[in-house]
Amino acid sequence: MGVLEGSVALVTGAGGGIGAATVAALLAEGAEVIATDLRAPSAGTLTCAHDVTSEADWARIAGEIEARWGRLDCLVNNAAIATISAIEENSLADWRRQMTVNVDSLLLSLQATLPLLRASGKVRAGGASVVNLSSTGGLAGAAFMSAYCTSKGAVTLFTKSAAIEFGVLGYNIRVNAMHPGGIGTAMLDEIFDAYVRLGVATDKDVVIQGMNKSHPIGRLGKPEEIAAGIVHLCSTASSFMTGSSMVVDGGYTAQ
Repeated sequence: MGVLEGSVALVTGAGGGIGAATVAALLAEGAEVIATDLRAPSAGTLTCAHDVTSEADWARIAGEIEARWGRLDCLVNNAAIATISAIEENSLADWRRQMTVNVDSLLLSLQATLPLLRASGKVRAGGASVVNLSSTGGLAGAAFMSAYCTSKGAVTLFTKSAAIEFGVLGYNIRVNAMHPGGIGTAMLDEIFDAYVRLGVATDKDVVIQGMNKSHPIGRLGKPEEIAAGIVHLCSTASSFMTGSSMVVDGGYTAQ
């Protein structure tokens, strides 16, 4: 039996690299997985198209989970976007879009799913688990990524605040943040392209070499390596972790 046998988990942004790897890892450990993205993902126990910035979409997804399972054991808030821009050229519209997708969605997620998470917390050993995807960018800044890093810093503190509040209220719901380093995904590849367009580097190979060098382990991470950490945070093996930041970054040091 897997460590999540019989658990019900929701993963947003499940069509991307880390999201898809997380869905696969949760399924492999025996969980029933609701996988959502702007377009319904290809894998999961239940797959749904889902705009994480829409209150109506969150209500619809929560209603489907309520009707089918009556509880939610694990919520993985993975959906996010990254825009690359110099501060002096960053439009307010782009800034606000980044905050809406990366930060506002967390509030909407908990408001919609809290009754389901509380139902799980009443019966599940170790309590229900919420995992919010932050980033090393949520712990340290980065050039041309002020909006992204600001949003991920907000994720970090929202996570800690929710963990404290649920403890004060007596909810058996743990809330933790995952902080990946540079992970080989389509999103990171787009960031590399943007750095070349901005003239930060002469070509993508130079950017990749620099990123590898900034990780003492000597390479970028794999989505599956982040998914493994998320499985741990979702499982009862992490029952004494809440308000914590799990950093899986290959020893990343900003250059």
